Amino acid sequence: MSSYREHTLESASALDLVVALYDGIIRFLYAAIAAVERGDADARRAAVKRAMDIIIHLQARLRMDVGGRPAASLSEFYAAIFAQMLQASQSGSRAKFEHAIDCVRNVRDAWRDVARDPNALPASSDDFTVTQPAPIAVERRQTSADSSWTA
Repeated sequence: MSSYREHTLESASALDLVVALYDGIIRFLYAAIAAVERGDADARRAAVKRAMDIIIHLQARLRMDVGGRPAASLSEFYAAIFAQMLQASQSGSRAKFEHAIDCVRNVRDAWRDVARDPNALPASSDDFTVTQPAPIAVERRQTSADSSWTA
């Protein structure tokens, strides 16, 4: 099984690999939901960390110098999804994880469409938009020992 998977990844195009990374994010977020339902905080944190690692990887590979507005939109999307996953994990909320999955799935589907048909790319970068997740509430909590931020 491993060699089949490795062969598939070796022969995949760059766009197919991006789609596979988005699939990984979705898979790990579903694993986080399962961990929430089992009450397994360690498994939840591990699954969210894996999803966040993929987001960090995708963010780090953006070429802002050549990507222009689409790269900036993706950068904002990755930051928002990262914050949303953090908030979902902190609250142990299935609904928040599902919302993050829906957002990631929407962008993944766009990448998949482009991978299937490169002519599906917008004519100009002005036509490119990424649906942003809902705004994340950030609150300041004051504790007796010190202060902390939560997202």
